[in-house]
Amino acid sequence: MNNMGNVDTSQVIGIDLGGTAIKLGRFTADGNCLQSVSVPTPQPSTPAAVVDTIVNAMPIIDPQGDSKAIGIGTPGPVDGTGRIAIVAINLANWHDVPLADLLEAKLNLPTFLANDANCAGLGEYWLGAGKQFQNLILITLGTGVGGAIILDGKLFTGHRGAAGELGLITLNPDGPTCNSGNQGSLEQYASVSAIRRRTGLEPHELGELAISGDEKSLKFWQAYGKDLGAGLASLIYVLTPEAIAIGGGVCASFDFFFPAMQSEIERRVLPSSREGLQILRAQLGNSAGMVGAAKLAWSLVL
Repeated sequence: MNNMGNVDTSQVIGIDLGGTAIKLGRFTADGNCLQSVSVPTPQPSTPAAVVDTIVNAMPIIDPQGDSKAIGIGTPGPVDGTGRIAIVAINLANWHDVPLADLLEAKLNLPTFLANDANCAGLGEYWLGAGKQFQNLILITLGTGVGGAIILDGKLFTGHRGAAGELGLITLNPDGPTCNSGNQGSLEQYASVSAIRRRTGLEPHELGELAISGDEKSLKFWQAYGKDLGAGLASLIYVLTPEAIAIGGGVCASFDFFFPAMQSEIERRVLPSSREGLQILRAQLGNSAGMVGAAKLAWSLVL
């Protein structure tokens, strides 16, 4: 067999490390997922317990030992080298954890880390809504508001690895206090928590009411779209992406907030800064992080 054949058969592992589950997938270079498995995150989820869980899952996900590298999305900031998990949300005792070193020592495979939202952005760029584009923003509307920036086909993380906190930009200087220390951040208007605070209802309840034609809910989604559009306008002016992919649980009501969001962007952003801009629903759902982690791993191999 020639070398080309060998390249085609090499594989990597993408891992999405979450507070309740660890998802692992084995991928080929063209994005084919050969196998995936989800294992419960150990409780308490200390670094040592998480490393053991990943090590124990490797014979299941890669029984033949075909993988050449590992990429991991972690729920929190990663250092600029992609080797240390600075903090991890919903995991116990995670402070400056050298996760790449710990796994490399046990598995002897090069390992690279990125924030889970960045991995989701890479996943959408590689195999999801963003695969036709080289310049893409992903924004995730979930418990918080996260994001990722792809510039010229590469994940942009800034000089210290912390760039792309798209939900923490200021929308209203005098708005509600944010966990980040900011006030009136986009997250305080667009997250699930913000929707609960503003309405007393869950997003899916507001979505069901809107489907039934409830006027109050329809008005809420219009106001929500307007706020989101105003936040995205700032990002568009700075980054002029070809596309924005919108993911997260709130997207179930995409059709109700999209028109107001679109018209707010058109009102606020000069045509020269949004020419050809496409705003799309993210496509990969809960697997985006695992897919993007695999793409991260390929960057170590290719």
